[in-house]
Amino acid sequence: MTGFPASLSALVEIMRRLREPQTGCEWDRAQSFETIAPYTIEEAYEVADAIARGDMDDLKDELGDLQLQIVYHARMAEEIGAFDVDDVIAAICAKMVRRHPHIFGDEAHSPGWEALKAAERHGDEDQSALAGVALALPALKRAEKLQRRAARIGFDWPDADGPRAKILEELAELDAASSAADREAELGDLLFSVVNYARRLDIDPETALREASRRFEARFRCVEEIADKPLKDMNIDELEALWQEAKRLQSPSL
Repeated sequence: MTGFPASLSALVEIMRRLREPQTGCEWDRAQSFETIAPYTIEEAYEVADAIARGDMDDLKDELGDLQLQIVYHARMAEEIGAFDVDDVIAAICAKMVRRHPHIFGDEAHSPGWEALKAAERHGDEDQSALAGVALALPALKRAEKLQRRAARIGFDWPDADGPRAKILEELAELDAASSAADREAELGDLLFSVVNYARRLDIDPETALREASRRFEARFRCVEEIADKPLKDMNIDELEALWQEAKRLQSPSL
């Protein structure tokens, strides 16, 4: 493989040696697309976490870890004759040029990212408005993307009042559910409706839930610090009082 900056070439060569059948690393040789995929997802989340914390040193390291995942998958694909890193880079270069005709072509204005993606799918067997929404996306993000796709063809509430009312309707149906299977289904509908409401409020539900989890963790740790006895020995009123005190002690951002 040629044409890469020295740093990428070095990483490609490192991975080739790690995967050598006779002399490579036993652990690295044993891996497959399926076993490496969870690490790829984890590294992407760690990149996002470094960005959220504004930690540029950590972001540099995490981007390197994510780059390793790309090289890892490309190496395994090369071993079975599917493609290599050259092909991966060539494909994304071609895609970026294709999706920016106002920069690299003759068009005066961009037709829009989603419109260009839809045009690329023209001729695919699956012509649904929902085609291409990956099954492996986090559940909240996938729900939001499905809703946005449906909304583009008019399948949407006119305003936020619709999904808000739907939340109350789904909550009532959850309360009325009599079996475990029905409760699971109704809870799923309720969560889907909450995502829809967030979308209409222009709030990213993934970010909102992540921040809620962060606030909960910070406040819970504060409760543990200010408690004068083990939390398991307290009743609900004592715990609630500690929770309110933790909220008072912490800054509004927490």
